[in-house]
Amino acid sequence: MIEIPSDLHKDLVPLAFLLGNWTGAGVHDFPGAEKCNFGQEVSFSHDGRDFLEYHSRTWVLDSEGNKVKPLETETGYWRIDSDRKVEVVMVRDDGVVEVWYGELADKKPQIDLVTDAVARTAASGPYSGGKRLYGYVKSDLMWVGEKQTPEIPLRPYMSAQLKKAVTPEDVERWAKALPDDMPDDGIAFFK
Repeated sequence: MIEIPSDLHKDLVPLAFLLGNWTGAGVHDFPGAEKCNFGQEVSFSHDGRDFLEYHSRTWVLDSEGNKVKPLETETGYWRIDSDRKVEVVMVRDDGVVEVWYGELADKKPQIDLVTDAVARTAASGPYSGGKRLYGYVKSDLMWVGEKQTPEIPLRPYMSAQLKKAVTPEDVERWAKALPDDMPDDGIAFFK
């Protein structure tokens, strides 16, 4: 279920499907790095201004699904204009800053992004650009990332399937929104 908060900036309504905290797992595979499964936590939030705040943390998982070590952390800001054009400014913990541009698909919650600008610190590894696809599919947030370096052409390197995380605050808010005349036996509710 997609909720549109009453204090969400009107320009961000098309991106409301991203809002919330998401958790899940995926696969990381790129030449020169160890192929692994990873866990991920993603948060999209807003404060009433015309952007979404984005945070993502990933970590390597062992064969039993336990956290082994951090993999990658990103933070950024997402905007959309009246023509459904999306822009993202993102900073990654490996010393890379990116500007992404893309578009929200027509009549479906899917965003295609491509890097427009990349800046790297001396400590970061080789990287020259990427593409990302985000989609809201059957209540899950799914994404795939592609990247390229001067030596390696653009290719997929990470993908994940994330589920919406429910917080105690969500449960409390939903409980307060229940009607006063709920049936006691639970069965009548479904009739």
